[in-house]
Amino acid sequence: MCLRGIPKSHWSDAACVGASTPDVLRLRGIRPLLIKAMGWGTRQMCRTNAYGFPTSHRARQKRYFGMQTGDIVQAVVPTGKYAGTWINRVVVKARGWFDLVIYGKKASIHQKHCTRLWAADGYTYTLPAGAGTAMSSPR
Repeated sequence: MCLRGIPKSHWSDAACVGASTPDVLRLRGIRPLLIKAMGWGTRQMCRTNAYGFPTSHRARQKRYFGMQTGDIVQAVVPTGKYAGTWINRVVVKARGWFDLVIYGKKASIHQKHCTRLWAADGYTYTLPAGAGTAMSSPR
């Protein structure tokens, strides 16, 4: 417990530090966002094998069907094994079948079922301890 009787954690310690902190802090119902750097991709133009010989080349574009890898999308799947509404980070493919993680497994969902909610900004944001789905900030 810190000085004000608040449970000890990194984010609550940051709220308690400094002369501008009020005597009473209301933290009930507040959950901090967990932020993880995901990056913007790579500039590597050609993948190589263990001996340095080229094996594959990079695609010329990053966006397909108005979306790019890392965007947060809402997928409304009408039928099949993964029927339902899902909000998650997407991996885009040129053929139109995007990859989402559903039930801890990679699922390919057609782009016509996906709607972009937030553009990728190089980070992924989640709420702690099963508090919901992944989020990302708008660009």
